[in-house]
Amino acid sequence: MKKTKIVVIEDEPDILEIIEYNLSKEGFEVCSALDGEEGLQLVKKEVPDLVLLDLMLPGLDGIEVCRKLKADSVTHYVSIIMVTAKGEESDIVLGLGMGADDYVIKPFSPRELMARIKSVLRRGTLKDDNALDQISRDGLVIDVNRHEVRLDGEKITLTAMEFRLLHFFASHPGRVFTREDLLSHVSSDDAFIIDRNIDVHIRAIRKKLDKHRDLIETIHRVGYRFKDEED
Repeated sequence: MKKTKIVVIEDEPDILEIIEYNLSKEGFEVCSALDGEEGLQLVKKEVPDLVLLDLMLPGLDGIEVCRKLKADSVTHYVSIIMVTAKGEESDIVLGLGMGADDYVIKPFSPRELMARIKSVLRRGTLKDDNALDQISRDGLVIDVNRHEVRLDGEKITLTAMEFRLLHFFASHPGRVFTREDLLSHVSSDDAFIIDRNIDVHIRAIRKKLDKHRDLIETIHRVGYRFKDEED
């Protein structure tokens, strides 16, 4: 059976050694790099299932590595967990907006790190009994099997989190969801994602939907909903 592959980009050797040990102990295949440029090339070469990415790296920092990975069609759908130090909240929001799936703050326990990693790996696409494999609405086509979204015939690129959110919304038109509702459906119970990150993802989706941005409506002091066809 093929092992799940994880690339770790971390410039502190002691921390890297601990992470490598715990990942290997859990049965993952591990590759690592000590700086951003080396890590970027390693991810492009290996195309792993997940990247554990430190934000404070020499040379090419973690935010730039994340941006480049998400801009590359080969590595765009690779899951990314950012590793940050306390006080880097602005970088967390920026990284999540670029497409990172989650983050963990130093110092962290091996148990917490493994829980985050397993959670992100489990997510995949939304699992919902009411969700359709293909949804079409006003020029918007969401194809789950191809993990593809088209708008007026043109393919648009969404991050994994954006895709899950858009598909979930479109599967339940007219229904209002709080941020807590959305978090419970697009992440696992052991994944910690602050509420306002949902707002970051929704702003990004709306921007990409362009003239169809109004399909996702804000319900003041409640949450969001996907516009019903009868509206």
